[in-house]
This record gives sequence, structure tokens and C-alpha cells, in this order.
Amino acid sequence: MSAESPQTLKWDVRYPHVLPVTVRPEDTDGMGHTNNVVYLGWLERVAWDHSHKLGMTLDRYKALDAGCVARRHELDYLAPTFVGDALQVGTWIIENDRRLTMWRGYQIIRPSDGKVVMRAKTQWVCVDMQHGRPRRMPPEFAVYVPA
Repeated sequence: MSAESPQTLKWDVRYPHVLPVTVRPEDTDGMGHTNNVVYLGWLERVAWDHSHKLGMTLDRYKALDAGCVARRHELDYLAPTFVGDALQVGTWIIENDRRLTMWRGYQIIRPSDGKVVMRAKTQWVCVDMQHGRPRRMPPEFAVYVPA
């Protein structure tokens, strides 16, 4: 068993934002492995954590009357995970057109064997917070810099 830190794992980008998670019994399905919806929840959690680190909290979005909503998710499940598995969930910005959309990449790695268990990406669209209509990104969204 390896005790690798997030920095020594084989990430797809040099400096992902990383959040540790551990698979809990309630995360599994009838087949005994992590349910696919749980992975999506982890991706949302790491995305928010990364946004907060960049100073983009829900309160900041409300003040700007601009936030991001998911338009498209692409998730590739590469290996199953099970109760007790400690995982590292990483995220980064792939692309930001600084107008309306950006893509965020994700990778989930199991440090015990170095296995990449998931790769994913999400397209986010900027919307006004009051009506949910697409709107141009405010200048503050420039903090979402591609890795």
C-alpha cells in the first residue's frame, strides 16, 4: 500500500485542486461498489471547494448576480471503488472563453494503488442569478484560469 501525497500521484495536469474523500457504506449500491451518482456529488463538492479557494463563493456570485450552472457532464468510470477506499478528487479549469462557458476537468485517483478510477469534465454556463438566463461572464470570472 502506498501513502502517496496528492502531489506525487499521476495527475493529468500539474497542479489540480485536490479534495480527499473516503467511500462510505451509504455511497455504495446493490452491487457493493460506489454508486455512479455519488461520483457526481464528489465532483460538485471539489468544484465548489476550488471556487471558494479562488474567492468565488455563493455570496460572491449573488453579489455579482452571476453564477454557473452545469450544461453537460462527461464521466468515464475507469475502475470500481468500495467502502473504505480513500480517494483523491482533483479538479482544474480546462478552458474559459471569458464570455459564456467554461470547462472544468476532474480526475479521481485511489492512492493505495495509484489507479485512476475516473476522468470527467463539465461544461459550465454563466447565468444571471435572478432569472437563470445565460449572461456574459463578469470580469471577476477571470480567476477561472485554465491549468
